[in-house]
Amino acid sequence: MAAKREKCSCLSWWNVGNVTAKTLFSCNITTAFLSLIIAEKCDAYDVMLRESLVPDGQPLAIKCSLEMSLKSGDYSLTWYKVRNQTAVPRDKLSRIHQQKNFIWFLPAMLEDSGDYECVIRNSTSHRKMRTKVTVFERIDGLCLNEKFAVEEVIFTVSSAKVVCPHLDYFRNEKNIQPVRWYKDCQLLEGKRFAFSNSDLIICNVTLQDQGNYTCETMYTYNGKQYNISRDIRLTVEVSPPKKPPEISYPRNNSIEVELGSQVTVDCNTTGADGYDVYWTGVYIDVSRIFASHYEEEISHDGRPVYSVKLIISEVNSEDYEQPFVCQASNAFGQAASYIILKHRVPDIRRWLAGGLVSLLILTFITLIIYKIFKIDLVLWYRNSVCAFANKEDGKVYDAYVLYPKSSGGRSFYHLETFVSTILPDVLEQQCGYNLFILGRDDLPGEAVISAANETLKQSRRLMIILGSETSSSCLSENTSEQHLAMYNALIRDGIRVILIELDEIQDYTSMPESIRYIKQKHGVIQWKGDFSEKSRSANTRFWKNVRYQMPSRKKVSYSELYLFPLSLNNSAAKRS
Repeated sequence: MAAKREKCSCLSWWNVGNVTAKTLFSCNITTAFLSLIIAEKCDAYDVMLRESLVPDGQPLAIKCSLEMSLKSGDYSLTWYKVRNQTAVPRDKLSRIHQQKNFIWFLPAMLEDSGDYECVIRNSTSHRKMRTKVTVFERIDGLCLNEKFAVEEVIFTVSSAKVVCPHLDYFRNEKNIQPVRWYKDCQLLEGKRFAFSNSDLIICNVTLQDQGNYTCETMYTYNGKQYNISRDIRLTVEVSPPKKPPEISYPRNNSIEVELGSQVTVDCNTTGADGYDVYWTGVYIDVSRIFASHYEEEISHDGRPVYSVKLIISEVNSEDYEQPFVCQASNAFGQAASYIILKHRVPDIRRWLAGGLVSLLILTFITLIIYKIFKIDLVLWYRNSVCAFANKEDGKVYDAYVLYPKSSGGRSFYHLETFVSTILPDVLEQQCGYNLFILGRDDLPGEAVISAANETLKQSRRLMIILGSETSSSCLSENTSEQHLAMYNALIRDGIRVILIELDEIQDYTSMPESIRYIKQKHGVIQWKGDFSEKSRSANTRFWKNVRYQMPSRKKVSYSELYLFPLSLNNSAAKRS
């Protein structure tokens, strides 16, 4: 330790003439006294030595080290306990005594814990060196005390040494016995363990060697034996491999950046020394291009991992195609890797992916819109496109209307009104459809079955209208021939059926099998309106559903709409 020094002025005595022995003796005493006074006024230099841990009742020795400059000169060394002005005695029979530069505790007791200092004086200066002594009591039943264990670290190498601490000055004594080593209170034996003086040598160190160790021996002084034991908390770390550093990024690659943008590139290294990781380049502008401080971690194999960022605050045109090199080195070699900036080019895959996603979203939205507005779209398409492209199919009627007949009941009165008045008003007058309504357009005296079969063949749809009081008997009453012809037409000709409920029918079990089949296959349209003018508009939801299931209709003039019923009656008259 380098120490600051100041010279102290001392008196020099010159012999002039004859001087008696008494005078010379007095001069020497005076000189020594003045030197001591002046020396005490010189600067003192405090140095803190390491802490010493020792169990209660065991010996301890601490050495006060000297500088090389003092070893060659005259000096005095005295041990003190801090806050105690009495010097440690030099009597070897005393439990605490000083031998040369050492302070000995034979043995150390709990009350000995505290700070001790050795004071070194010479003719020009004095200095103090301080150490801390901790005497702890062992817990009964425990072979070691982890709280006061000394921490040591070794690495996973071919062999490593574990030191039994605070035995430095017992090793040179001839009256110390061999040291025994324990791990977790178990005596260490085997080929992997060797002993050198008081040290433990572990061969082929692994992570399993980590744990609590205890070293024990016996020391004899003045015919009395003392136990010596030291506790060590050993940590095993993975030994870094002895090889040059590795750079995981960059990897002599290029990146695409936009002109004027800010760019940050990490240089990630493993096994390099922290200050030996840096960026270089052909073109470096320190006001615009600079590197950050390194960040440190530890890899799985124990080597340090450093990351240094290259920051380009604004990319200029001259930065392109210029290599920026990351360099790293350690005691075993060096590594370098570069990165090159390139102009950004359009990413076709990104555009394709974006287009595909947009197309999927558009398709999804279209399907939702179609599901909600399907009927309106189909009707619009029929009116705008199909109205001019309909082909003749030889059919006469757009729908054959069939409904149960009865002579009583409010429900049947509404049913008659709907079929005879509202249905023709909307579908024939407003929409231009040609309907055959059973009971209105059939001729008296016709052969019922043959006429029904013939009419169904000439119809594009079969429309069945039911009321809330409709039952199987109502459908069968006086109309069995028509129903039989209708059923045959469904099976033979595959005509599409439109089933309408004027009032909701909860139970279809009493209905004929043909009606139940039609409901299951084609569904039902429920009338939820009244008999007002508003309910007779072809643009209400109910009539749109009916028109959706009706065939498309060719556009006709206003005069033709009112000629349809007349022409149909004429054709029926001719048929008779």
